[in-house]
Amino acid sequence: MRIIARFVLFLSFIQLAYSQTELEPVSAYGNLENKSMYTVSPTGEYVAYRDTKNDRDLVVVISTKDFSFVNAVNVAEVNPNRLYFVDDDKLIMVVSQNNRIYGYKGRHEIRHAFAYNVTTKKLHQMLTPGSGDITTAQNNLGRIVGISHDKTMAYMPAYDEELRLNLYRVSLEKKKRERVHERGTKDTIDFFMGDNDKVIARERFIKSRKLHIVESFFSGKWKVVFEQKTDFMVTGFNGVTPDKKSLVMSVNRKNGLRAYYSLSLEDGSVTEPLFSREDKGVERTITDVNRIVYGVEYSGFKPSYEFFDEKLNARMRGIDKALLKYTNRIVDYTENWDSIIFYSEGVNNPGSFLMYKQGGLTLLAKSRPDLSITSVANLEEYAYEARDGLVIPTLLTYPRGKERTNLPAIMMPHGGPASYDKIRFDYLAQYFANRGYLVIQPQFRGSKGFGAQHTIIGRGEWGRKMQDDLTDGVTHLAEAGVIDPSKVCIVGASYGGYAALAGAVFTPDLYKCVIAINGVSDLNDMMSSERAKYGNDHWVITYWDKIISGGEFDKEHLKQISPINHVEKVKAPILLIHGEYDKVVPWSQSDDMFDELEDADKDATFIKLKKGDHYLSSAINRMKAMEAIDAFLKKHM
Repeated sequence: MRIIARFVLFLSFIQLAYSQTELEPVSAYGNLENKSMYTVSPTGEYVAYRDTKNDRDLVVVISTKDFSFVNAVNVAEVNPNRLYFVDDDKLIMVVSQNNRIYGYKGRHEIRHAFAYNVTTKKLHQMLTPGSGDITTAQNNLGRIVGISHDKTMAYMPAYDEELRLNLYRVSLEKKKRERVHERGTKDTIDFFMGDNDKVIARERFIKSRKLHIVESFFSGKWKVVFEQKTDFMVTGFNGVTPDKKSLVMSVNRKNGLRAYYSLSLEDGSVTEPLFSREDKGVERTITDVNRIVYGVEYSGFKPSYEFFDEKLNARMRGIDKALLKYTNRIVDYTENWDSIIFYSEGVNNPGSFLMYKQGGLTLLAKSRPDLSITSVANLEEYAYEARDGLVIPTLLTYPRGKERTNLPAIMMPHGGPASYDKIRFDYLAQYFANRGYLVIQPQFRGSKGFGAQHTIIGRGEWGRKMQDDLTDGVTHLAEAGVIDPSKVCIVGASYGGYAALAGAVFTPDLYKCVIAINGVSDLNDMMSSERAKYGNDHWVITYWDKIISGGEFDKEHLKQISPINHVEKVKAPILLIHGEYDKVVPWSQSDDMFDELEDADKDATFIKLKKGDHYLSSAINRMKAMEAIDAFLKKHM
């Protein structure tokens, strides 16, 4: 563990190397990470990553023997959002592009997969809409559920012209006509692969019968091994066990948390829980390209892991102990788990990619090398009681070099709302702290990651108790003398944008300014859009009904908790920022809110981000948003 020890000493040194905070340029936070999407080949011979430094956009491949350059490909035209190897020669790039679909209104986020050959340097698109019998009317052609044993073919689900989900056999080596590997049905939703390139199970949801089933081909013919009557799917199937005799399934327990079991493909029997905790839910399963499940990542301010293999559990405990101050997230790993890539970030660490190999850690890259370590603000856990006694876990980011009293503050509720903040480098929070603000990130009721009950009690509380939790956080910190209650701005994105606007209309004297990024202002309009997109009977509608209204949709109730209907109460200046191509919350939500604010003669500014998405994922649009926020705060705080 000597390499680990040296690496930790290096981090300790840079943490002590500062005494005074530097005021960083907005670009230090608005620019995308220079290096991202690290992945390691199955044998550990190569590492690939995306490099966007100095306006270039490359996928770079390096050797792990001496970290020397192997080759690179320009990906500015395809804009990948995920990379992974299928063998040492073949790299998959998953891309998401905003395009029109022939015969359908509007623009849609469409996912594709490209295969890149490291040796020949050739890049080709895999499934193509309209090729053969593949319909153009679909938006996800980038999903791979398995790789052939000789690593020449990928197995990819796609809808045909009769809207059946089939499994196609697609070449990884060159562009050629795909072939149907397994014909599905109109209600098939997934396939699972076993040995010898065989499909061992398929999942179906028969909407007309409200029936969720799994069929096994274990015995050589289709046999139902799971059956559940349900309005919408509540049982998840996440992959196959390492022996490929069972599926890993997730089910909500009585305490509301999901537990993970195995479902036998031979007889449908279900085991005792494989992975479950009373205090935390599962954030994600750890699976490979063939969907073999190795373990799970648990939720919380910091992730924790549990694996089938006890040796992996021991290894992760050792790594977390060595890097105790940081949030360490598994990014990728080799077939035998001898090499693991982590993304480490958090207190005093703006983000680093590390590789564990042969008992040691090697620094692969800093994701933000231009950001001075002396400017990274302290991030601490905190908690306060809401007015009804509920404990609200909270993250506080303190500005460097300032007394922790009477600070100007930013209330920053997260999106979701069934999500949560993590101990990590949050570019917005760090920007605000660098400008001298205390940043408050409360995990209000309805948030995930802190027990099922904490999530459940948020149902039906939009604009009510969920909003009170934010108000109570400001009140608590003001009474404790930590913040100046006359200098608090509320800033949020997505649901956080809704909460920011709700703060402006329901507690107009609490906030000095309001910033809403891609936020919801009109819940009735939002639900009309969702119904038009999915239909009245879709599970998405049921989900929003439960989350927003507690299971009782009422237009009058939605009207009352929609900020757009209360603009006359607004006192603080408002900045609205919205992506033109946002597919999660349409930009009209901000446009309509701006019109109402203007008609009411309120101080409002609207920045429409050209071709922008919901996540500020474009470098140009993120910088535009950050510059607008910077100017707005200088004027109003």
